[in-house]
Amino acid sequence: MARPRSEKARQAVLGAMRTMLARDGYDAITVEGIAASAGVSKQTIYRWWPSKAEILGEALLEGELPGFTDALATTDDLSADLRNWLSMSTDHLAMTANTQLARALIAVTATNPTVGESLNRRFAGPIVAAVARRIEAAKAVGEVRSDTDATALADVLLAITSYSALQGRPLTTAHIDAIVGSLLHGITTD
Repeated sequence: MARPRSEKARQAVLGAMRTMLARDGYDAITVEGIAASAGVSKQTIYRWWPSKAEILGEALLEGELPGFTDALATTDDLSADLRNWLSMSTDHLAMTANTQLARALIAVTATNPTVGESLNRRFAGPIVAAVARRIEAAKAVGEVRSDTDATALADVLLAITSYSALQGRPLTTAHIDAIVGSLLHGITTD
């Protein structure tokens, strides 16, 4: 029978992960480093979590993603809003979440669907909702076709920024202009 988790040790491990993530970035974190920082053995960590990515998932569910923002500035110009959001999102992912962190979050989602769903709801959900609200507002004033699925488009935009992070390269201004131009060409009423 497995020994029950010590809540004090669990919190120490999760706290160590969050601290090291903010200070060093995901790729610099090791299980050995987490163990030393938390004051627990590597065996304790491996008994409770199968990988560093699993620790990350649990730590983020109970804490914050360093530098994370779900804010979406809005103006009267949908094109400018989408360009601004794509630019801000890809710059943010490249600077604060880095490629290794993005890959780790995808690994958590792939290996533990329950944790992945919770992470997506917590971190991606507010972004998708904000972008969808902006698209719905454009629909309400007749700027966007009424049959446009705002949530599906928001998911597409989030997927683009996630792919950019996985590739380790922020979107260029030209690429953002092309994406927004193509998107708007397909949904606007003009």
